[in-house]
Amino acid sequence: MCADIVLAEDDPKQAELVRRYLERERHSVVVVPDGRETLDLVRRRPPDLLVLDVMLPGMDGLEVCRILRAESDVPVLMLTARSTEDDLLRGLDLGADDYITKPYSPRELMARVRTLLRRTKTAVPPDGPLRVGALTVDVGRHEVVVSGQLIETTPGEFRLLEVMAAHPDQVFTRGQLLEHLHGFDRYITQRAIDVHVMNLRKKIEAAPRKPKRLLTVYGVGYKLTAGPPDAA
Repeated sequence: MCADIVLAEDDPKQAELVRRYLERERHSVVVVPDGRETLDLVRRRPPDLLVLDVMLPGMDGLEVCRILRAESDVPVLMLTARSTEDDLLRGLDLGADDYITKPYSPRELMARVRTLLRRTKTAVPPDGPLRVGALTVDVGRHEVVVSGQLIETTPGEFRLLEVMAAHPDQVFTRGQLLEHLHGFDRYITQRAIDVHVMNLRKKIEAAPRKPKRLLTVYGVGYKLTAGPPDAA
């Protein structure tokens, strides 16, 4: 699967190593050493994947990701030396599709790249929008609508809703949702799912602290229901 990839990395040795591995898998790679340049390039010519280092001059990777997510659905694989859980969850909260912590092996990075590209390039939209009560998930248009109102979501939030809307009232464990969102990954904690759920409830629930659509099944996980008629 050949892809156009932007690699945002300011360490020349690291950038060269990653570039060689990506090109070995027949990807087309553009290396950018600056955050602002990365943002400008992706805006002009959206790639199939952005591999984004957090620590960049000009503008850090978290800010690049935040701005891009308001404008684009370009898949983002974040590279970070920040290994605390809060830092990693912040990256996911801003819309990164996956992350890998330094130091990492090039083989593991390539596996993450393949997973993201496979998911984004081969995903087949359903025949029509997914509807659960007043909630609609339109995969083809990448839109979420609640009671006629368009809702902005990050890619991770959208995929979570897509999976659950395809199986309303089915209970998903956090582990199952992680597999759908990020692939099996020993680094991503199950708290990442809780962050997505918390943020989604702020967007799709009238009273996020008393949800009627995105419900917790204590000791198991979460499920998406139609809710009562007044759940808008």
